[in-house]
Amino acid sequence: MKDTLLNNIDNDDIHLASFLSHVVSNSHNDSAYSHTLTVIGQAVTPYLLHSVLIKLNDVFTPSSAAFHHLHKQMGDDVIEIRGALQNTELEQIKPLLGDVSKAYNVDVGLQGSRPSLSEPGLLVMDMDSTVIAIECIDEIAKLAGVGEQVAEVTAKAMRGEIAFNDSLTHRVACLEGVPVSHLNQIRDSIPIMPGIQALLTHLKQHNWKLAIASGGFTFFADHLKARLGLDFAISNTLAVKNEQLTGKVEGEIVNADVKARTVNALAEKWQISAKQTVAMGDGANDLVMMAESALGVACHGKPLVNEKADVAIRIGNLHSLLYFLDK
Repeated sequence: MKDTLLNNIDNDDIHLASFLSHVVSNSHNDSAYSHTLTVIGQAVTPYLLHSVLIKLNDVFTPSSAAFHHLHKQMGDDVIEIRGALQNTELEQIKPLLGDVSKAYNVDVGLQGSRPSLSEPGLLVMDMDSTVIAIECIDEIAKLAGVGEQVAEVTAKAMRGEIAFNDSLTHRVACLEGVPVSHLNQIRDSIPIMPGIQALLTHLKQHNWKLAIASGGFTFFADHLKARLGLDFAISNTLAVKNEQLTGKVEGEIVNADVKARTVNALAEKWQISAKQTVAMGDGANDLVMMAESALGVACHGKPLVNEKADVAIRIGNLHSLLYFLDK
């Protein structure tokens, strides 16, 4: 297919997004396939799609191309390309997919299987830098005058350079004496990630359960659970005395293992098939729950997370997760 993609289009037209429908069908043919390559972007042209396939020429043989069932419905071009891997493992291809994404400013994902919107499912999301565009502990630290000190530890933890429990205990200790009113200030201006409402609305329409599992704090996670209409939220509880933070965390720390345990517990509670579980996050402490789920999605993640996740959203908004699901 890749060799004939541009055959019937004049050179003047290969850079026109309006000509994409000349090379992509509305439905797939009956050719056998083992994997699905999803290409997501703005105003995707025949040239860009062809270039993506050429970049993957040595590892992926396409057999048919069709528009995803949500193509253009949320403002994106979304193309599914069915095909087969060539003497390689999916894990080995992920760095190449990152190169393709960067080269053509598109999101790409290659999957052997996909959860389906036709069955109930479960989405468990990280909170900080995933559902919201900040790290709440860093924002509290800024108001307390220890912003740089705490942000440096946060960054190392998200890259997997420091054990999460140790990093959290160290950072929270820096917040001793911070008035609870500072948390209200952050909550009231909390920046929710673009695309989250479209993502959640669409999943709710298909009877999916939605949850936050966060190494952040209940003050914000519980607020977002109510505000966004989620089914569940688990996070860390900051100890408070006399309307000030004590610098300690109450109860068990919600770390990578607790997040993974949450995915399994919620799937069992709501009787959701393991193949219908999705976990999304951006940091190293999300990798365990992503591995535990049928689909692990990196969302504007750290390099390590993009490489380890099943698929990565590097360019688009959070609703792009929907494009990695079957109808």
